[in-house]
Amino acid sequence: MISSVRGEVLVIGLDHAVVEVGGVGLAVHATPATLAGLRRGERSLLATALVVREDSLTLFGFAGDEERDLFGLLQTVAGIGPRLALAVLAVLDPDTLRRALSGGEVRTLTSVPGVGPKVAQRMVLELKDKVALHAATTTPAGPTGSGNPTRDEVVEALLGLGFTPRPAEVAVDAVLSADSTADAPTLLRAALTSLGRSR
Repeated sequence: MISSVRGEVLVIGLDHAVVEVGGVGLAVHATPATLAGLRRGERSLLATALVVREDSLTLFGFAGDEERDLFGLLQTVAGIGPRLALAVLAVLDPDTLRRALSGGEVRTLTSVPGVGPKVAQRMVLELKDKVALHAATTTPAGPTGSGNPTRDEVVEALLGLGFTPRPAEVAVDAVLSADSTADAPTLLRAALTSLGRSR
C-alpha cells in the first residue's frame, strides 16, 4: 500500500493534484481543503490511500493521517465507496464528522451530497463506537502545512533523512514547545537528538 507521497506538485486541478515522485507524476485525488494547502512548484507531503479495482488504481491524498484513517473507516459502511467517502471529508472536517457520528446527527451527515437519511443512519449505527475508539487511541496528526515554516522545513528534512512522518512531527513539536524561538539548525539538532534517544 502507498501510505504517503512526497514530491514537487506539478499540477493542481479541481479534484486532484499531480505530484512528481521519483520522476513519475502521480495523480492524487483530494478534497478542496487539501488541494488549497498545496502550491505548484513546491514540495509537499500527503498521506495517501490506494484504492484497487479490477480496472483501475486510484490514489487519494489527505493533509494528515487522521483524514486518511477516517476515509478508510467510512468505506466499511455498505453503500459508501471511495468517492463518497472523499465527498464526506470535503464537506465535514474530521472533528465535525466524529461529532456527527458519535452524536447521531443525521441532519449534519445528510448535508453531504449523495448521503441520504438511510445511509446516514447506517453510518451512525456502524461507526459511532468505532469513531469514539479512534478518537481515544489516536493522537491528532498535524497538517502538512502547520503555519510555521521553520517547523515544516525541519520535519521535511527529517523525512529526507529516513524518519517517518509521525515521529518526526512529534519530536519537532516537543522541541518547539520548550523553545518556540529555535531556528531551523537548532531545531533539527534537538529533534535528531530526541529521535536518537527513542530508537
